[in-house]
Amino acid sequence: MNEDVLSTPGHLISLAARGFARLSESRLKPLGFGVGQLPVLVALQNGKASTQRDLARFARVEQPPMAQMLARMERDGLIQRTPDPADGRSSRIMLTKTAQERMPEAIGALFRGNKETLTGFTDAEAEQLVDMLKRLIENLDQIASSESSLRDP
Repeated sequence: MNEDVLSTPGHLISLAARGFARLSESRLKPLGFGVGQLPVLVALQNGKASTQRDLARFARVEQPPMAQMLARMERDGLIQRTPDPADGRSSRIMLTKTAQERMPEAIGALFRGNKETLTGFTDAEAEQLVDMLKRLIENLDQIASSESSLRDP
């Protein structure tokens, strides 16, 4: 049996991810946000992270790209940094008032986009899709973790 590589879950999920990214980018750009900034914005809004290290961990990116993103976000007036009273070498990062004011509209736009893309799906199917994607991501994380531990003894 010859499988069609273009019909594999990996390829289809990649296509879906790029489609979601394009849709989200087009809806976030007028608000001054980028789709790649979303994990940082949400983490800061929800108080899940307030340092560069924590944000990088939360967003699952390395420190150098996170530093670059935070520099752009600061330049664009979305975040501000203040010295960390507990650690003089570190700074606390928080959303600016402007970013806080735009967040509800941005989140609404993203939820509308997700709802539109799930047209024709029942609520149960949409929940099942989310559950399956979460399990898939857990599997990918476990594989990456075990492979990285084999490379870095």
